[in-house]
Amino acid sequence: MKQKVVIKVAMNGNKSRSKVLKIAVGAPGVQSAGFTGKELDQLEVVGEGIDAAVLTSLLRKNVGPSDLVSVGSAEKKEEKKIEILPAASNSYPYQFSAPYYPIQHYPVVYTNQTDPCSIM
Repeated sequence: MKQKVVIKVAMNGNKSRSKVLKIAVGAPGVQSAGFTGKELDQLEVVGEGIDAAVLTSLLRKNVGPSDLVSVGSAEKKEEKKIEILPAASNSYPYQFSAPYYPIQHYPVVYTNQTDPCSIM
């Protein structure tokens, strides 16, 4: 029977995160491990025959303070599906368009200069 173990671990940075994952995956019976929680400070381990107490003590010895949060079966719960309705074409009550500025045309006037050098 698959079980899911959640352990809260105090981690300082990416180095300690990789160390936690290395320890968790090296434990016997672990099939997957990942971080959960708001601040990604909880380690979630799924597998068969995981000894949660041994895993927690390994993390305490090698990484830092660790607390066992929960141990339970890893059954998938059915999530409620929420239907997303397509947005209406006129979803905004006020429509904005860029102001129109008329383009003014100016005539180009060429002067007849026979001498290309104006200094002499």
